Amino acid sequence: MTAKKREAKDAKEPREAKPKEEAAEAAETPSPAPEKKARASRKKAPSEKVVFTRGKRKEAVARASVKKGSGRVAINKFALETYGNKYLKSMIYEPLVLAGPVAREVDIRVTVYGGGETGQAEAARQAIARGIVEFTGDEALRKKMLGYDRHLLAEDSRRVEPKKYKGPKARARFQKSYR
Repeated sequence: MTAKKREAKDAKEPREAKPKEEAAEAAETPSPAPEKKARASRKKAPSEKVVFTRGKRKEAVARASVKKGSGRVAINKFALETYGNKYLKSMIYEPLVLAGPVAREVDIRVTVYGGGETGQAEAARQAIARGIVEFTGDEALRKKMLGYDRHLLAEDSRRVEPKKYKGPKARARFQKSYR
């Protein structure tokens, strides 16, 4: 800042100088300490039970939280009723139908990422089924789900085989021509 600008600024805003006596009094008397406000606790009530589960299929991973509620199911913050593909929506509904009235007493929030549409739907389905079984602790419901489809509760260990050299895919080889 140049000297002219500084002078112009000082002329516009005159500084008020405190007398030495006032400054000495201010230093001696402590200012009143601000009162601390009681913070509202964010902790949930100890009686509220929340269960966190995970489901995986191919490259898709789904995380679900199940808690007591009114039967709402949300996948990536969207209601399950608004899910686009009807086939995949019915696939996700399977554990809820098998659970029966228990599913109408819990709220389920699912977060899914990775993989494709079908893999995500199957991962969400597995996370929901595991969450309901763990939340209820009902062994009969667990056996019912395992009898219907083992992949509701058990993870599918199959993965894509990695590509090798000397070929365009995992098993296929480059063609050779002699003429």
